[in-house]
Amino acid sequence: MKLKFRKSTVPYTPAPKQKKGFFREWGDAILFAVVAATLIRWATFEAYVIPTPSMERTLLVGDYLFVSKLHYGPRTPKTPLQVPLTHQTIWGTNIPSYSDLIQLKQYRLPGFSKVKNNDVVVFNYPPEEQHPVDLRTNYIKRCIGIPGDLVEVRNMQVYVNGNPADNPDNMQFLYTIETASALTDDFFRDRKISEFGSMSGGNYYAAYTTPEVAKEIASLGIIKKVDFYNLEPAGQADPQVYPHVPSLYKWNKDNYGPVHIPMKGETITLDSLTIPLYEPVIRKYEDNKNVTLAGNRLSIDGKVQSTYTFKQNYYFMMGDNRHNSLDSRFWGFVPEDHIVGKAVLIWMSADPNGGVSGKIRWNRIFNIIR
Repeated sequence: MKLKFRKSTVPYTPAPKQKKGFFREWGDAILFAVVAATLIRWATFEAYVIPTPSMERTLLVGDYLFVSKLHYGPRTPKTPLQVPLTHQTIWGTNIPSYSDLIQLKQYRLPGFSKVKNNDVVVFNYPPEEQHPVDLRTNYIKRCIGIPGDLVEVRNMQVYVNGNPADNPDNMQFLYTIETASALTDDFFRDRKISEFGSMSGGNYYAAYTTPEVAKEIASLGIIKKVDFYNLEPAGQADPQVYPHVPSLYKWNKDNYGPVHIPMKGETITLDSLTIPLYEPVIRKYEDNKNVTLAGNRLSIDGKVQSTYTFKQNYYFMMGDNRHNSLDSRFWGFVPEDHIVGKAVLIWMSADPNGGVSGKIRWNRIFNIIR
């Protein structure tokens, strides 16, 4: 039997939407803003400020930077249990902002470039083992050596694969200045020298500056002598430099290496010369279990290893302020999973000693970082 339906003559009236309350509207807006900011910060660009002078005069204390995650590819989170938009602690407190109960395997999404020699790179500080990799303190240095490179410093000049490396335009060293009369603070600030001080024993000063400015100062009539401060000659071992074996590696900050930078998939022989250089890498950064060392015998999970194949790439970083930089010369290689991004732009710069009228460095705003 065929059924017939009669069309209703009563118009349909939808139920009125319930209006959100004031706090609900603001809560949704804040939640959206936090999620959006977190995604942008993780996948595209993140803002940083320079707190130390290790990269002067390329980057100054008080420079605010944009760091691109797109260049090398963003990393997937290793520590998911974290308060959004924080790093190690909750803002203004010493309360940890994360829990390391869950640690995920980390991956890197594709980027549009690789880390290259002379890139200015932000990375997580490798020796800081009290925090997970992705929450270690952010450092910024210049990449001197990439995987497979042979890096050496001879009398303060960097060599890569036997050839002199291109020096940064604003590379600095520490100099002593002997004068015939006292120098004022303005004498140094007029020459863009931010780190200086008087020394005991007459009119002696120490200043971090470029070779060009040091030469210009030496030409002044009131200057008796300008020279490098505590230049360390070749063969003088400094136990503070990596790998901290002065009996075997007689290296120092001014004469370092040559040292080979590990490359993913590369196999090395483990012996008395290579173990001091690469044992810390194998133990700390390669995700190996039960790495032990007895004399010159390195074991992984109870098995003695005569060779080792690296699981990831490594880099050698140095600051442009060569005599005032805690860098790879002192603590070793930077693993690829510690790389955060490439510093690309100074969007703001504030001189911490500039006072009210001279606080903003207008000439540095929107400068491209090279």
